[in-house]
Amino acid sequence: MREILSDLVAEQQALDQFLQRISERQWILPTSAPGWSIKDVVSHLAHSERCAAEVLTEGGSALPEGNPDDIDKWTAVGVSEGREMRYQQVIEWWRNSRADVVDALSRMEGTDRVTWLYGDMSARAFGTVRLMETWAHGLDIKDAMEGLLTFDEEEEDPTADTSRIRHVAWLAHRMLPFAFAEAGESFPESGIRLELMGPRYARWVYGPEDAEDVIKGVAGEWCRIAVRRMDAEASSLKTEGENAETAISVVRTY
Repeated sequence: MREILSDLVAEQQALDQFLQRISERQWILPTSAPGWSIKDVVSHLAHSERCAAEVLTEGGSALPEGNPDDIDKWTAVGVSEGREMRYQQVIEWWRNSRADVVDALSRMEGTDRVTWLYGDMSARAFGTVRLMETWAHGLDIKDAMEGLLTFDEEEEDPTADTSRIRHVAWLAHRMLPFAFAEAGESFPESGIRLELMGPRYARWVYGPEDAEDVIKGVAGEWCRIAVRRMDAEASSLKTEGENAETAISVVRTY
């Protein structure tokens, strides 16, 4: 758990620091999430973390009666709540809620089970989901601010991918059987192999060596497709096998 929690906190702090660059007026800018401003996105993150903290400490499900059909209503509640707050209140809401989640997860074993929106998962996977959502919505915010901020030449580009996206890549690969099933497709018995190049030329490989279906390419593209921030057709990913082609069209992390 130590590794995923360390990277989760780092991802959240990096987005928090990016938000400090944004003026009060810019918090109402529209993002690539339809109908959501930057403040709406952070409100969603805050609401999700608060619900996650309650699930971890009190049990139960994030949704009323655990009904997955209520997810859109559940999401709308968080955004609506944030619209009644000033942006400073929203960011404090997010900070306090995410801290409660990390505290609760730090007291768990990686194999402990957590019930979330679509069923139960390990505590390690749950921490990975929290990082994935932070990263994905961070993309929405950064896209909204593209061209509006300037950075010092000596500082690292705060919009660039980091090695933390390996967790998103792992999660997307792990969820391929679920993604195939949701799309009405049969997942191959031999599995699917993923060979990715991460930031600073890191090499990340997931899946069996003898898999007949292989996906190769840039990790950032694979991750963006998985969180629905890039169309598969727009990527440079290479595939070997029909099931690999299917994988990049159905992959999802939620």
